[in-house]
Amino acid sequence: MKRLFVTLIALGFLVGTTTAENAAEPRGAELLVPFKMELKSALTAGMAEGPVAAISVCRDQAPQIAESLSTGEIRMGRTSHRLRNPENATPGWVTPVLDGYLDQTGSRKPRTVTIDEGREGYVEPILIQPVCLTCHGPALADDVAARIAELYPDDRAVGFREGDFRGVFWVEYPVEP
Repeated sequence: MKRLFVTLIALGFLVGTTTAENAAEPRGAELLVPFKMELKSALTAGMAEGPVAAISVCRDQAPQIAESLSTGEIRMGRTSHRLRNPENATPGWVTPVLDGYLDQTGSRKPRTVTIDEGREGYVEPILIQPVCLTCHGPALADDVAARIAELYPDDRAVGFREGDFRGVFWVEYPVEP
């Protein structure tokens, strides 16, 4: 059963996030690749120990991965309209993009935006895949629900269904000349 979870999370994570559709990906998409790959690897390892262990990966390792890759003038993370962890609050420049994804369900392609002179941001949607339902679905196993309630008493990140918009990966960086 655990092997099935590991396989599903690996596939779901790759399918559940969108990427730029053309061969010349935006710089932001390239900058997010290590974050998504390291997070996928950590979640796969966590799921190998079971869903309750994977919750700790999201809580502890995901922010560390984002911080380790946020070097110099590059910052990255993930956020949502329905947060589990308040430390993943939406950066101001991401808010209008996030709101746009919520308002325009047919237009959820990755976006590059100008933040200010000399800085850009890139936002990529995260969609719920079957494995995500283990921790974000409408019905959680008792041990999963208990661990989430313990770590996140104000959790708003449950009740999703397959294909739902879950949130975004984001990165901001200096514009290259």
